[in-house]
Amino acid sequence: MLLFFLACILPAFWVSFLATAAMRRISPVFGLIDRPAARKVHSIPTPLGGGVGIVLGVLIPILAAQVAIWQFPEQVAARLPEMGNLSFAGTLGRSTQLWTVLGGATLLAAMGLVDDRKPLPWQPRILMQFAIAILLVWCGVRATVFVSDAWLGAAMSVLWYVVLINSFNFLDNMDGLSSGIAIIVCMVFAAMMLGRPGDPRWLVGGFFLVLAGALIGFLCHNWSPARIFMGDAGSYFIGCTIASMTLLGTFYTPADAGRHTLLAPLCVLAVPLYDIASVILIRLREKRSPFQPDKRHFSHRLVALGFTRVQAVLIVYLCTLTTGLCGMLLYSVPTWAGAITSFAITGCVLLLIAILESAPKLSEPG
Repeated sequence: MLLFFLACILPAFWVSFLATAAMRRISPVFGLIDRPAARKVHSIPTPLGGGVGIVLGVLIPILAAQVAIWQFPEQVAARLPEMGNLSFAGTLGRSTQLWTVLGGATLLAAMGLVDDRKPLPWQPRILMQFAIAILLVWCGVRATVFVSDAWLGAAMSVLWYVVLINSFNFLDNMDGLSSGIAIIVCMVFAAMMLGRPGDPRWLVGGFFLVLAGALIGFLCHNWSPARIFMGDAGSYFIGCTIASMTLLGTFYTPADAGRHTLLAPLCVLAVPLYDIASVILIRLREKRSPFQPDKRHFSHRLVALGFTRVQAVLIVYLCTLTTGLCGMLLYSVPTWAGAITSFAITGCVLLLIAILESAPKLSEPG
């Protein structure tokens, strides 16, 4: 298992780290610069395009792994004996679906890169998100949610894509925030997929590890004070791939004791989902566009309460890790009693966030 972990994490880390370093030099040449503005927290012009490093950190290692499995299946199996129950033929058989996901996510990243260069209206961006989501659902990357009407499961899957794509985009409002939360989410999902007794999900778990490695490589450049931002290219790619892998992860099988395991991703992703829901509701209540940026996010509220930006980011990390552990518990417990406990803890964390957000701003020292 350790060898599999390192084989997924390290190549993705180094590709992303080096590609992001290159983008720090290349981005200004192409006008990919995020300049300070009233709604932004940074005070100096900062390169965009870090999302390219994340994309390459995922695509190159996965392509190399697929070529290795295709060309040298026996050697790969010998070096990874713990994966003896994995059918390499089956893995290659799912490659079309995997590359459909990566293709859709890369198209969104390309649109995001265009938007980073010259901001696009929100309407074509949301239409593109729905189009890619519908394509992926049509290709089978979807959930059934135990309903007889296939269209309902498909509609909920499309909505899941669009919500997650925008939730990670909304979270990209402070140095290291969106990428750090995505790392926590990926590591939790990887543990859930690879920790299944006797039936690990190697393909999905491995993908989460590769994405985590790419994100860590990027975070080395994005930690406060950030030297580069991921931009919409990175956040769209992250949201799309995480949405796809949670749908492919098969969180419930007939062997499970209860269907409550299907709800585990809602716990793991509770903080990003809460943030986008609360911010959109605030903007609608104020009769503004849901896609008009502002400083009404949880991280901004923590800074307004007197925390430093790094402290605010770490607090959001801790909240995400707590709800992620609740998701792992929900995934493991066999009864609804244990599931209710997981939901209750997750609800308490979200309630704490709501209380902090409603607290009045501290007066300036003086």
